[in-house]
Amino acid sequence: MGEHHRIPPAPLPRFLMRMLGHALISAGVVIVSILVGMLGYEHYERLAWRSAFLNSAMLLGGMGPVDAPLTDAGKIFAGFYALYSGLVFLLVAGVLLAPLIHRIAHRVHWESHAE
Repeated sequence: MGEHHRIPPAPLPRFLMRMLGHALISAGVVIVSILVGMLGYEHYERLAWRSAFLNSAMLLGGMGPVDAPLTDAGKIFAGFYALYSGLVFLLVAGVLLAPLIHRIAHRVHWESHAE
């Protein structure tokens, strides 16, 4: 992913491209996750696609559902989707922050080797 600690940190344009790549991966994971949530809410709770989107986005963002599930299958889906959403939140945060944390750590180690 990044440079070895004995190699100088990547130039800013390469670092920004790396950040863009990580942002695109994160966006893809979020889009797929919202689509999965929408399909589940439409199937199990018979919600319109707008309401299914709202509930999926709210759960994925950590806010909780807007419409309480009414069916048993909908409650089970919502529970598993909430657990999944928590993991996706952590995954996306890690993917977005990894290049930045690597760059900071690399600069610290590179500067200590340069002396």
